Amino acid sequence: MPFNFLSRSSMKGEKATLGTSFWSHFTITSALRIVLRFFQFILGITVIGLYAVDLDNARKQHKYVDSKWVWAVVCGTLGAITSLVFMLPLIKAWFFFYIDAFVWLCYLIAFGIFGKMFIHEKAEGDKGIMRMKNAVWVLLTNMLLWFLTAVIGAVVFWRSRTARTTHTGRAGQHV
Repeated sequence: MPFNFLSRSSMKGEKATLGTSFWSHFTITSALRIVLRFFQFILGITVIGLYAVDLDNARKQHKYVDSKWVWAVVCGTLGAITSLVFMLPLIKAWFFFYIDAFVWLCYLIAFGIFGKMFIHEKAEGDKGIMRMKNAVWVLLTNMLLWFLTAVIGAVVFWRSRTARTTHTGRAGQHV
């Protein structure tokens, strides 16, 4: 059989035990990473929901769509999809810390736009203004989460580049 190396029987002596399974490599930091990415996903979906309401209302009234609200929905979508991809166990998300930094920059821009518009606005019983004021704080929270993952990813990336490994030739000598 020409593709015998693909069958499981070609790995004689290696059994799927606790030492080679997913759970053997699952640590507290892995769990914290997944929880952090899960919160990023939930807040990304929340941003989409908060700002898409106004986009849908403008569409129904045949008015123009404001690009600021489109930007907020794009940021929410980008954040939600990226956090889902980075939640996968096979992805080394720290290697792509620059994507975290880019999503952080997108949320920073959105927070600046909507913060300037709604933080100092008086709601006076207007539920739309109150919803937008709350949405600004969701943007801020999401921005801080993405900043945290970008910094953690950059630190891990930098530490892994200077680490001693067998492949880089900087490994410690065994006696």
